[in-house]
Amino acid sequence: MKRLATKNSRRKKRLATSVVLFLAAWLFGVAVPPLLAANARSVIVEPSAAATPWLEQGRRHYESGRLSEAIDAWQQAATLSDRQGASLDAVLARSYLSLAYQDLGHWRQAEVLLDRAIEAIDPTRDDSRASAVYAQAFNILGNFQLNLGRAEAALSSWEQAGRWYARAGDELGRLGAEIDRAQALQVLGLYRRSQLLLDEANADLATLPDSAVKATGLLSLGNALYVLGDRHEARRVLEDSLAIARRLDETFDLSPILLALGNTERADNNFEAAADYYDRSATAATTVLGRIEAQVNSASLFAQQKTPDAALPRLSALYEALEDLPPSRRGVYARVNFTQSWLELSEQTPELPLDRTAIAQLLADAVLQARQLDDPRSEAYALGQLGRLYEESQQWTEARRLTERALSVAQTVDANDIAARWQWQLGRVLKQQGDYESAISVYSSAIESLQGLRRDLAAIAPEAQFSFRDSVEPVYRQLVDLLLTPNGLDAEIPQANLQKARETIEALQLAELDNFFREACLDARPVQIDAIDANAVVVYPIVLPDRLAVVLSIPGQPLRHYATPVLEEEIDRTLEDWVQYLNPIFPERLRLERAQTLYDWLIRPAESLLERRDTETLVFVLDGMLRNLPMAALHDGERYLIERYAVALAPSLRLLQGNENESSETSLALMGGLSESRRGYAALPGVKAEIQKISSLLAGEILLDREFTKARVRGQVRERPFSILHLATHGQFSSDAEETYLVTWDGEIKVKDLDRLLRSRETGTRVPIDLLVLSACQTAAGDKRAALGLAGFAVRSGARSTLATLWAVNDLSTPQLMEAFYEHLRRHPERSKAEALRQAQLTLIQTSQYNHPFYWSPFVLVGNWL
Repeated sequence: MKRLATKNSRRKKRLATSVVLFLAAWLFGVAVPPLLAANARSVIVEPSAAATPWLEQGRRHYESGRLSEAIDAWQQAATLSDRQGASLDAVLARSYLSLAYQDLGHWRQAEVLLDRAIEAIDPTRDDSRASAVYAQAFNILGNFQLNLGRAEAALSSWEQAGRWYARAGDELGRLGAEIDRAQALQVLGLYRRSQLLLDEANADLATLPDSAVKATGLLSLGNALYVLGDRHEARRVLEDSLAIARRLDETFDLSPILLALGNTERADNNFEAAADYYDRSATAATTVLGRIEAQVNSASLFAQQKTPDAALPRLSALYEALEDLPPSRRGVYARVNFTQSWLELSEQTPELPLDRTAIAQLLADAVLQARQLDDPRSEAYALGQLGRLYEESQQWTEARRLTERALSVAQTVDANDIAARWQWQLGRVLKQQGDYESAISVYSSAIESLQGLRRDLAAIAPEAQFSFRDSVEPVYRQLVDLLLTPNGLDAEIPQANLQKARETIEALQLAELDNFFREACLDARPVQIDAIDANAVVVYPIVLPDRLAVVLSIPGQPLRHYATPVLEEEIDRTLEDWVQYLNPIFPERLRLERAQTLYDWLIRPAESLLERRDTETLVFVLDGMLRNLPMAALHDGERYLIERYAVALAPSLRLLQGNENESSETSLALMGGLSESRRGYAALPGVKAEIQKISSLLAGEILLDREFTKARVRGQVRERPFSILHLATHGQFSSDAEETYLVTWDGEIKVKDLDRLLRSRETGTRVPIDLLVLSACQTAAGDKRAALGLAGFAVRSGARSTLATLWAVNDLSTPQLMEAFYEHLRRHPERSKAEALRQAQLTLIQTSQYNHPFYWSPFVLVGNWL
């Protein structure tokens, strides 16, 4: 008999990965791929004759998701092995039992079984069969430890598993343990080490001859790369797996590979290719359940794409097949994901072939099957989805009852991933019932759960940005909406609510940056404006469905709040108009109208308060599309905002770098850029003048054109204590980290590589970067969230302050602005960088040639403004 995780049927369910998979199903409406967590293992473990039928029967039940029956069979195998003194078989059976109990969230039973299995290991045994069994035990121990958040212990266990696999001559098993270790490293935040391990596993797999286990190993590696966010490499590896599987003489189930490729194409928004892979996966499936899962994914894709004509026929055909499925975890998930697609379509199409009663019955059957399987995770999943069905039909009492039951079941097995979703749902229901206090409490718990899953949320982010906006961001926004809703017509918002609203806005900014980077890589700490600058005021605007709300943080005073009743659609339309009218070709009247409207919404209600306090700097923590717009160009009817205050942006006050070593006249600067046409970008002849002007004000090194390479920049930064980096080159800020970069002579510096480039200082020259200037970069056209890329550069560089541009700036006016900026810094080191930028912008405003906001307003200071 081949052991549990061998050949193309290896389905070692792992809760640590299933958290990510559940989140993927939640965020993207994708049926959980049955093989996404599989790792290839190739050595045959021969059990005793008596134990064989029970181990094999348990394997079949486990793979079909019938965990309770698998447990019964493996318990029989363990009992028989004990009677016969077959210690290896007992270790194998208890390891498998532990894995099943982990799937169910029964951690104590899983731990007891693992303890007995590990205690029975004889480290002196050196035969291949014992090595294979011990490798499996340590592999499952690593799984258990990662489930409980013990990532370092899991690393050690998987290292031992790898050694035992090597002693057993199981190269595929060893590589599988390396893939497991890579995922543990990611949980610890060690992303580069994780990627190195995956690269090594990929290279080693390439050296092995074609076989079924190699095809499955590549499938496992491709799925791991997909989960870790490297979708391009994931696609290549999965295509290799498919090519090998097709070359094999023996029958091989291609369906899981095709399904994984469909998910990868879907992640890249290649929906036509994804649909084709899903259809091919359904055709190739060797089991009814495998076919149904592919069809569920296909239906969810068309529902997501809002193409009911394509989705409805698939749903109709699926319903009868789902009704006939025997009980299994995968069957429960298929039913729930099916109803998710139905609910999405019900919002788009009034006439559906299935009514709510039929859908409710399907979910009720799923709940009963989950109970029969003694599977609380899938029960919580199905119960919550049934609650959502009642929420959609506005049956609030029943929706609340079912959601509370789902939440209770999820919490009994510490399923925080499921709990987060149902806490959010319960909060929505409570709000509809008018119980605002309870709703706030439940929303807060949902956000705590999401923050506890922060690394997993980042890890699943190869998918489209829209997913985060639709399924995670609303939890934060809806909580802010509740907190800023007065309890009565004339009631004031309590300070506790304002404080929590501010904290939630800050937490949302961090969550968005995590999502941008695809990593939970940001270390945040609470900061009060009082401790930074007594003459600055922080403005927190947030766009809500029916109003634009603002929270004001003033040093030494309670938080303030005001709101303008305006629909979100009108806010978006005004912002889009203003972006367009900032171009000089449009009449001044249109631009000023929009600039004054935005001023009235954001600043006018606080005008007298700001004047009484002698405010010098306004620091904006901007929301949504507001981040793409120049706050300096807001207009009060007489003057621009920059004519009254210095203006700065902060992705979040929690991310501000300290200001221990302020800039001085002796600051060393690295000045680099491109003036010549390169890589399809137009020449920037003004860059030479810009570099020449600032080099007369700053001491340092110049890297221009051919000398402006990644290697030269890295070498200079490592060897010399530069505190200012001025980079005048083409670049783009985008909501996609892969499309956020600076152009060098020999390539691109991507935002994800920036920290490695700029923080690689030699010992003794660790002078922090005080100021990073990115001149000539622009936000991606048509990307409403492109300024995330700007914030990403500011955060990833480690610089205290970043001066950048929102759009491609004028080649003649920019050198003048930069010269004025550095001249003010040099002459007035006691003043802030924000004030230096203000004075430089005023310099252009006072000229007749460049007084239009197009020339001076795209320059924004991000981070520490002092």
